[in-house]
Amino acid sequence: MSCEVTRATLRAMTHLPPPAEELRLLDAELWQLDARRSQLLARRAWLVAALQQTQQQSRAEARTPSPSAAPPRPETAAPSVQNLLLVLGGVLLTLAAAVFTLVSWGHLGITGRALVLGAVTLAALAAPVPLLKRGLRSTAESVAGLGLALTVLDAYALHEAALAGTDGTGYAAVAAAVLAVVWSAYGLLPATAALRLPLPTALAAAQFPLLLGTLAADTGPYVITAALLVTAGLDAVVALRVTTASVRITAVVGAYAVGGWGVLGAGWLSLTAGGPGAATRAGALLLLAAGIALGAAWRVPGPRHALGLAVASGLFTVAALGGVVRSGLPSPWAAPTHVVLGVALLAAVRASRLPDAVRQGLAWASGAVQALAVLWALPVVTVVLLGPAGWLARVWSGAPSDARAAVTVEAPWPPDTATAPLVLVVVAAVLVLAVRAEQWRPRARLGALGLLWGAVLILPAVFALPYVAGPAVLGVVTAAALYACRVAASDARITALVLALVTACSLVLVSLASQTATLVVLSVLTALFAGASWRAGPAAVTAPAALVHAAALASATGAAADWPPARTALLVLVVPAAAALLAARLAESRAVMAVEITAAATGLLAVGLAVADPPLLALVLALCGVIAAGTALRPGRRCAGYAATALFVLAAWVRLAAWDVSTPEAYTLPVTVPALLVGALRRRRDPRTSSWTAYGAGLAATLLPSLVAAWGEPHWTRPLLLGTAALLVTLLGARHHLQAPLVLGGSVLALVTLHELAPYVVQVTGALPRWAPPALAGLLLLALGATYEQRIRDVRRVREVLGRMD
Repeated sequence: MSCEVTRATLRAMTHLPPPAEELRLLDAELWQLDARRSQLLARRAWLVAALQQTQQQSRAEARTPSPSAAPPRPETAAPSVQNLLLVLGGVLLTLAAAVFTLVSWGHLGITGRALVLGAVTLAALAAPVPLLKRGLRSTAESVAGLGLALTVLDAYALHEAALAGTDGTGYAAVAAAVLAVVWSAYGLLPATAALRLPLPTALAAAQFPLLLGTLAADTGPYVITAALLVTAGLDAVVALRVTTASVRITAVVGAYAVGGWGVLGAGWLSLTAGGPGAATRAGALLLLAAGIALGAAWRVPGPRHALGLAVASGLFTVAALGGVVRSGLPSPWAAPTHVVLGVALLAAVRASRLPDAVRQGLAWASGAVQALAVLWALPVVTVVLLGPAGWLARVWSGAPSDARAAVTVEAPWPPDTATAPLVLVVVAAVLVLAVRAEQWRPRARLGALGLLWGAVLILPAVFALPYVAGPAVLGVVTAAALYACRVAASDARITALVLALVTACSLVLVSLASQTATLVVLSVLTALFAGASWRAGPAAVTAPAALVHAAALASATGAAADWPPARTALLVLVVPAAAALLAARLAESRAVMAVEITAAATGLLAVGLAVADPPLLALVLALCGVIAAGTALRPGRRCAGYAATALFVLAAWVRLAAWDVSTPEAYTLPVTVPALLVGALRRRRDPRTSSWTAYGAGLAATLLPSLVAAWGEPHWTRPLLLGTAALLVTLLGARHHLQAPLVLGGSVLALVTLHELAPYVVQVTGALPRWAPPALAGLLLLALGATYEQRIRDVRRVREVLGRMD
């Protein structure tokens, strides 16, 4: 715009424009001058501000002293030092007073003793008053603490001087009560109300009068426990009503500590109660503890504390009532009794008058009782599931007398567990009926399903039913779980599938006691899992399980028929053959992969069974190769063709070894011929494939072992045939410009020729004089040196020719 204005100005100087045009030009020039002036003013203001900031920083740095000149910071604040000194002073004075009372007391008369202790105690208790008025609060607290400690020494001195014949425990109880009252009164006086130490100390002393009094009266464990619980209740009342923080903290600590000992004592008395009367008294103590906890939960402000106290109250209630009922029932009914009482706590959940935290706590207490009952029944389930593993060392040794003996082969049966199925059923019913929340209801149903499964599983062993009942029940449970896999939702399907597998394993272990039971069980399980595999969802697990049971059935059938293991391997091979057919029909990729892996594993089992019989092993390997070759015909399974080739080769080798064939070509040619055919097909599909990739491995598989054998062969037949074959390979490589046949064939041909001419070379060398070989070597070196450059060119030419080959 500036250039435009300038050009307009020049035109105006040479040619006078009209007045309107000249006015427009002047206004444009003035606007540009104003804009430039505004820019310069803004820049000037920024520069002035920057200079002022720099000067201020310089002055601040000049005023700031260096770190070396800075005064050292105090490591401890003044109030901390003051409090430490006061506490140390109070402790020293208290120790001095104790030494005086215990050691120097006997040097004074009764009047002197009273005057000294009284004067010192009164002085220590009165000194905080003026100190508080002067604002010396910490000093007043220290002196007050000394005075309180002196009152304890006064009580001790009084007992030693005037009441030495009284019972020490009873006197301590009375002294603790008196001191608690005196300290409370001292802390509540208007002049000393500002002191924070007397009231918590009085509350700490109040923990002992009831306990020491019951111990002095020798009232027995029930009264002692009641004294502990009453003390804890009083502490709870103080904690809920007093607002002073130090007193509340002391009360809470006392309530939990003393109440904890009281609850432990009451629980021990309930467990060891010898009759209904003792159990009732112990139950009353536990109900007292439950009432204290419930009252505290009702009044405590924090929801977390209320929840914990409500849980404790519910547990104490169940323990109290359960102990009373347990004392009049046989021991197996203890667990069901507690479960019923725990379920009864759920009625409090619907009581609208209770706070939410209390209702939730009682519900958690009910859940805890039921969980403990399930843990009590868990050893029975464990024995039923894992106990039959002992039959692995006693296969087909004979059917046991009953279902319990079938699962306790080497494991003991848990005592007093006749009601374990009832406990599991009750807890399962509670999970189904009581859990209403949408987010927890599916999980509760899964838990109920697992509990019902455990209850049915242990029924035959718990009631010692006949042996046949155990496998029958396990088979029915397996079938039901597999059916649930077909109709249930995803989460329930997974749970049912896991239960079916676990039950099937236990069923197989139990059936090992009898030959007939083993064959029947394996047949049934094979059919059940095969039937469940027609559905796409569980097929990834049920199909391999069916194959595993089928392989076990084949092995058991061979053993029952007294077949040798190698002959049984032929029967086992039916399983991978069926798996190959099944994999072709399955649509789910995960199921196909699982079936193929299981088929490979069963094939290895068949090979392992046939290892001791080479002819049958060769047949087994060949059949495995047929199965792998059939699998390779399916789309996406071409790699199985390599496995089939390897199996066929191994079968041929094993067959040759069984015939005592030692000729290496008999072992290598079955490898070379398929390898060369595969290489030719690959080069036909992709002409850019290297000859080493296509033919190198196949040619080396026969030529190299034959070369090694030819070098140790004393006759001429093998070297002649090997040389002819090597010559043919070399000519084919030269004809088709293939590097691998040319190099391998030529090298083998040269080595065979060297081997054949070696005797003559040795003979000629022996006929020459001793100086002749060194002379010939020297002449050869001279000739090579003279034509060195020509030889280098020849080598390069040969390398280029080989490089141009495939």
